[in-house]
Amino acid sequence: MISPEKIIKEKRVTEKSAMLEANLNQHVFEVYPQAKRTEVAEAVEKLYGVKVARVNILTVKGKNKRSRTVRGQYGKTSDIKKAVVTLQQGESIETV
Repeated sequence: MISPEKIIKEKRVTEKSAMLEANLNQHVFEVYPQAKRTEVAEAVEKLYGVKVARVNILTVKGKNKRSRTVRGQYGKTSDIKKAVVTLQQGESIETV
């Protein structure tokens, strides 16, 4: 099993994630690409000391980018796996 520190890469802070935190008690994390829902839930519970109600996972596909130096050469940014974690009633994660 992978350690919780490696499963949770970072907390994603965007306008949409801030709205989810304020209204629905959901938090968005960037996670390890091979992580499963149960592993993400256990990692969040261990790292933040909260109870997780539900985990939704989605993979954001990388964008195709054109090279600035070589004409006709294309590259791709890496894919990102995100987890939207819903906490149980009364639980919260303090953000700094």
